[in-house]
Amino acid sequence: MVLLDLLESKALLERYGIKFAKGEFVKKEGELEKACKKIGFPLAMKIYSPKISHKTDIGGIKLNIQTLEEAKKAFSQLKRIPGFKGAYLQKMLSGTEIIMGGKRDAQFGPVVLFGLGGIYVELLKDVSMRVAPISAKDAEEMIKEIKGYALLSGARGKQKANLKKIKSYLLKVSKLMIKEKIAELDINPLFAFGNEVLAVDARVVK
Repeated sequence: MVLLDLLESKALLERYGIKFAKGEFVKKEGELEKACKKIGFPLAMKIYSPKISHKTDIGGIKLNIQTLEEAKKAFSQLKRIPGFKGAYLQKMLSGTEIIMGGKRDAQFGPVVLFGLGGIYVELLKDVSMRVAPISAKDAEEMIKEIKGYALLSGARGKQKANLKKIKSYLLKVSKLMIKEKIAELDINPLFAFGNEVLAVDARVVK
């Protein structure tokens, strides 16, 4: 099995029509100023390393960076982590966090997963699943059957998410799981806000 790094995972998913938040890859501190200007503050910075799949566990993600000085400090902290090959900068997004993914089940073959991100998936295990390929009706059911669906449909003062786009992304994930030899796929998180749905991070194992 081969773990794709963030840039490889991003390229694969973008080929299937899944959009990512604006980002810039930097190898050295001298490239930070230009990258920060391109993206704009506030931004997030994460370690780039082909060997590291769970960045949060090792302090490999720095959030809410507001100035160039803060960006330099974050970069120097990431640099100390073994396996560091650079940093990936992205615009900070706000909205409802969702996750999408896939796995290859020994019994059923390719499976597609969907849920709300953050605490919902970690503590509540609030996810829906279907065997790929899925239909538009399957995708709609997957979205509606999670406990957190109310948050996507505009409850508690939340802005209603673009459910049509979320549905189309689930169909794209299904297509990818059928066409590519993927063992595991984890797009976590995607942010749903207004009409937009943008991925922020992804992990692909082939």
